[in-house]
Amino acid sequence: MFATPLRQPQASGSPDKLQNHQQDTPYQYEITDHGYGKDAVKVLHVSRQGPVHTIHEFEVGTHLKLYSKKDYYQGNNSDVVATDSQKNTVYLLAKKHGIESPEMFALLLAKHFLNKYSHVEEAHVHVEAYPWQRVCQEDTKTMWNGKGTCIGDPKLGNCNFSSIDDRQLHNHAFIFTPTAQHYSDVVMRRNDPKQTVISGIKGLRVLKTTQSSFVNFVNDEFRSLPDQYDRIFSTVVDCSWEYSDTESVNFSRAWQTVKNIILKNFAGDPNIGVSSPSVQHTLYLSEKEVLDVLPQVSVISMTMPNKHYFNFDTKHFQKIVPGDNNEVFIPVDKPHGTIYAQLARKDLRSRL
Repeated sequence: MFATPLRQPQASGSPDKLQNHQQDTPYQYEITDHGYGKDAVKVLHVSRQGPVHTIHEFEVGTHLKLYSKKDYYQGNNSDVVATDSQKNTVYLLAKKHGIESPEMFALLLAKHFLNKYSHVEEAHVHVEAYPWQRVCQEDTKTMWNGKGTCIGDPKLGNCNFSSIDDRQLHNHAFIFTPTAQHYSDVVMRRNDPKQTVISGIKGLRVLKTTQSSFVNFVNDEFRSLPDQYDRIFSTVVDCSWEYSDTESVNFSRAWQTVKNIILKNFAGDPNIGVSSPSVQHTLYLSEKEVLDVLPQVSVISMTMPNKHYFNFDTKHFQKIVPGDNNEVFIPVDKPHGTIYAQLARKDLRSRL
């Protein structure tokens, strides 16, 4: 799905070209928005540097907006860059330039479409990265000979290939780790020098079993929820942010920084945790820290829907399980609360 820019674009388009294409409009109706493109183009790029290989697997969408609307009004396709040609462009530019990050590849594609086709007014490129990581193996203790089992066998050592702590990275083997998805949207308009570059995190599901509360909220005739002094806090974080400066930023490092900030404000210190008086407060602290740490980010938006886990009521089953229950919970996905906010720098207008 294509992301919506976090700032509203200024009116764009060449006055001469817009005037020339006004004659395309028939009768009393006018197309007020339009565009077309190719979605879900899957590409895998393998960089082979000697024995060490690096992979990037992306799913790419490219949408173009033309100055002319004659393809709609008159069925004249003379300006249409076929969506199949857009698909081929993804593969050819990946071969020619390689792939570094979703943001850099989206910028490459968007610039290509505007430079190659003068009748294209706007290019919008969406890139989603598939979360591959290198397989890891303990550096010194592992003895792999294809026999026996690793667990509990001191002769074979530790053959845990899923952890990355203090373990050697494999040269050419990878494991799919869908903890969260990295995506980017780039929007470039021919007559707007302020290109839109958005990065995002999607599907970051987290849970903590304590140090979350929700108390002292509105108490009226519609309320049935009691104060929650200690509850399970679980959510699936969707977050996107827009850059005002793309020249001095390492996109992959910035993405990892945002993810780490979200996890830190949610979880806190590994031993003592951190208190959360509301989802709203945790969300705000995360957004604020991103703006504090990454000066290139101008605005950030985050959504945290509640993933409820309700305590199973055992008071009717005291003969079977006497006492209170604080161990068994019922996961409930629907209905759920949704909390969101967008945080921007106060000098956003002047920076953009």
